[in-house]
Amino acid sequence: MSRFSIQRHPIGDERGYLERLFCTDELGPIIGNRQILQINHTLTAKAGTLRGLHFQHPPHAEMKLVTCLRGEVFDIAVDIRAGSPSFGQHHAEILSADNHKTFVIPEGFAHGFQTLTDDCELVYLHTAAYQPDAEDGLAALDSALAIPWPQPVSERSARDGALPGLQALGTTAQHEASLPSSLKQAEVRS
Repeated sequence: MSRFSIQRHPIGDERGYLERLFCTDELGPIIGNRQILQINHTLTAKAGTLRGLHFQHPPHAEMKLVTCLRGEVFDIAVDIRAGSPSFGQHHAEILSADNHKTFVIPEGFAHGFQTLTDDCELVYLHTAAYQPDAEDGLAALDSALAIPWPQPVSERSARDGALPGLQALGTTAQHEASLPSSLKQAEVRS
């Protein structure tokens, strides 16, 4: 699976720094003709907490750009595209306030994370609005996914604990999304 990350470069001095989180001109090759339709902010209080793996079914599938503003997380994308040679495989990134990375989760990928520190804050930019009837997920602890979560799971929601495994996804796997060829690594300069 290709690496989907954006490295941000803050400009700073003794007062602090300015950091650009989103610029249509710079990120145009990644987001293409998509628009950012929703921005969400999460706080997860306890280290070891597991969230996900979440996605929305087409036609409400979404690209997410995930940034950690405080703390550190082990962030995961799992390929759920029907017919993809990397179906069921995952890619992980460590996101933190210190490393200034944004993880790009394309359509056709389930997303989740585990907090590595207490009080983690994430910002998500979404290319589709939340649709309750389209939401779904995969069991993050499914042995078929073989995700090497870095810490014992301290907490997760009852909803996430009841999600089905990869095998149950079966015929509901998302259709192959057309991913921009530029979606490997990008740099954003403030």
